[in-house]
Amino acid sequence: MNKPIRKAAVIGSGIMGSGIAAVLANAGIPCLLLDRVPTELTEAEAAKGYTLEHPSVRNRLAVSAIKGMAKSKPAPLYDNDFAERITPGNLEDHLSQIKEVDWVIEVVVENLGVKKELLAKVEQYWSPGMIVSTNTSGISVNAMAEERSPEFRKHFLGTHFFNPPRYMKLLEIIPGETTDAGLVADLSGFCERTLGKTVVLAKDTPNFIANRIGTYGLLVTLSEMIRKGYTVEEVDAVTGPAMGRPKSATFRTLDLVGLDTFLHVADNVFSNVSNESEKSVFEAPEVLKQMVAQGRLGEKSGQGFYKKVKGPEGSQILALDLQSMEYRPQGKAASGSLEAAKLAKGAKAKTAALLAGGDRYSDLAWSILKQVLIYAAEKRGEIADTVREIDEAMKWGFNWELGPFETWDAIGLVKSVSRMEAEGMTVPAWVKDWIAEGNTSFYKKEDGKLFHVSDGRYKQVEQPPEVISLRDLKAQNRVVKGNSGASLIDLGDGVACLEFHSPNNAIGGDILAMISQSVEEVRSNFNGLVIANQGKNFCVGANLMLLLMEAQDEEWDEVDDIIRLFQNTMYRLKRFEKPVVAAPHRMTLGGGVEACMPADQVIAAAETYYGLVEVGVGLIPAGGGCKELALRASQQAGLPEADLQPYINRIFETVGTAKVSTSGHDAKKLGYLRPSDRVVLNPDHTIYEAKQAVLRMASSGYEPIAETKLRVVGTEGKAVLRLGALGMRESGYISDHDLLIANKLAHVLAGGDVPPGSWVTEQHMLDLEREAFLSLCGEPKTRQRMQHMLTKGKPLRN
Repeated sequence: MNKPIRKAAVIGSGIMGSGIAAVLANAGIPCLLLDRVPTELTEAEAAKGYTLEHPSVRNRLAVSAIKGMAKSKPAPLYDNDFAERITPGNLEDHLSQIKEVDWVIEVVVENLGVKKELLAKVEQYWSPGMIVSTNTSGISVNAMAEERSPEFRKHFLGTHFFNPPRYMKLLEIIPGETTDAGLVADLSGFCERTLGKTVVLAKDTPNFIANRIGTYGLLVTLSEMIRKGYTVEEVDAVTGPAMGRPKSATFRTLDLVGLDTFLHVADNVFSNVSNESEKSVFEAPEVLKQMVAQGRLGEKSGQGFYKKVKGPEGSQILALDLQSMEYRPQGKAASGSLEAAKLAKGAKAKTAALLAGGDRYSDLAWSILKQVLIYAAEKRGEIADTVREIDEAMKWGFNWELGPFETWDAIGLVKSVSRMEAEGMTVPAWVKDWIAEGNTSFYKKEDGKLFHVSDGRYKQVEQPPEVISLRDLKAQNRVVKGNSGASLIDLGDGVACLEFHSPNNAIGGDILAMISQSVEEVRSNFNGLVIANQGKNFCVGANLMLLLMEAQDEEWDEVDDIIRLFQNTMYRLKRFEKPVVAAPHRMTLGGGVEACMPADQVIAAAETYYGLVEVGVGLIPAGGGCKELALRASQQAGLPEADLQPYINRIFETVGTAKVSTSGHDAKKLGYLRPSDRVVLNPDHTIYEAKQAVLRMASSGYEPIAETKLRVVGTEGKAVLRLGALGMRESGYISDHDLLIANKLAHVLAGGDVPPGSWVTEQHMLDLEREAFLSLCGEPKTRQRMQHMLTKGKPLRN
């Protein structure tokens, strides 16, 4: 950037303001967090004898917001220690400090007058080059800055983060009429690379892109429901995963957002558009007004379209009956179309199956969808320049799997437009012109490249070099080898990528075979290897079903062969003479972690939930996980006379309680990742960064990891670990079977029955892992746990 962003200030410490400050802190950007000065003392402050002039009182709002980050769910920080990067203050005493920052983000109440007044104060301390932005969900950016100086307006724009800011990837950037174009490009790049956001450029129109389309969709859904007599739960059954939308669907989403907040957002469009037809859609329905007046605001008030009640048999979620306005038990929505959508794979197939069902739920889906698609087409050019920006905004802002124009392609553009017109709908002229020219979709792919309609022609979607799509590379015939579980893909520049694509990316014989084949191929024809994929999760572990079947049949030689194969494959990968970098993301569990451990470096996405969780199914890690952690402990302890026990105790607790990291940074704190491993905030960039790491190692004269011995705590250390586990059993924290597993784990981590301080080989540790794993497979309670996980998807405590 012309002026790098090294420090920022956020004004407003509410939920959004503190969340944005956390995003900056997560990215390593020091941040001021300022808020107004309180006008009243709390009881605690009065008891301490404070006055309104005391610094603790004057900074209370920002200080409380920062303290609350550690307790917030979902957590806004990747690591609670990052809160130290945020400095609290107040607008009266500390606003002058913004002179020292590169970016000021205003996040105060959604009121034009309040925002204009604050910006006037900000300009008093504005320095040349400083970026100032407003986090507004729909107020005009130009109206806010109309009284500011020309130079200030060149550096002013909208930056609409979505809530919660850490987890919602969308960032709408809204340039003003005079915002410097270079600044917009620079800030967009910074937010994508450093903050990990997906940026779309929106126009300065009411509610911008995502909230404009999303609010419209929610309102027409409610209108169709009332008009045709559907229930709350029927609507949510249709407008959730069956249409490629989140499980929260329509009414759970409204409850989460808050009905009062939603009415405010809808009213912003109603008050600021002139088209009477559009205005009528955004006029607040009476039922919503009534619910808000009654205090039924959604989750924050305990009741909205749903209400959670406690009964003698546990909690129950009731649904609102719009006829009686009373809560009642939820009904079950079932039909052929819903079942067909459930069985279909992927959002495209699900939506097509739902619409093809020919029942009342298909009718509801079509009635909603046709209106939303036409509205999105009408707004192209008004709220955003391209169909791509609208689609991206809806996918990342509302968690739709397909944007409106991608959905239109999925259900058949030509066929659906014909149906719309036959039903009396007015389809925008540009859509009909596009079809008249012989086009049958808004998007197309050629040679692995994506094109979208723009200005009456197909235009290639330009991706930055940091974004590598394995799907596109496969479409370009870049697959070198492959089987049912994995593929080896040529990333270019002499680097290959091993991609898992088995069900849930679970590691079985097919993936292990492909790892071995990949090693041979890379040895002959490449400079190094990346292990990565772009599935929903990186890897949920080993193929548990296969293990359970062999254990139930008491085929112990087969189980032994499976574990040996896993261990030998990982060991071979670790000793490979060319660099290997793993790039995990999201759920990376059990065998998925063990597949990353042999790598020379791990480049993890920030949202990586990483852990050895085998004890949850009655087992211990046996693909080298225990061995690798024990080896790291030995190396961390250092000198032979140093006390190794505390390091092993920590590993024992982490693995024995199946701890999973809450982020890539937390994985480092837990010891799963090494200090040399890296965390990347934008998950779309991890493969690129992993590739660059391979190239750096290859060009600097890479040497493979030499075989080494590790020091272990032996029998005395094992006794310490087992004593701790026994204490937990006697205190009622764990069961007898948990104690058995813990004792097996202690035996392995301690290095077995050897004298304290013994030096053992890695193979010795692998043998201990395998023996413990086999013995636990023979336990009926372990097999019960495995069965329960496979059928219920959660651990069994027996």
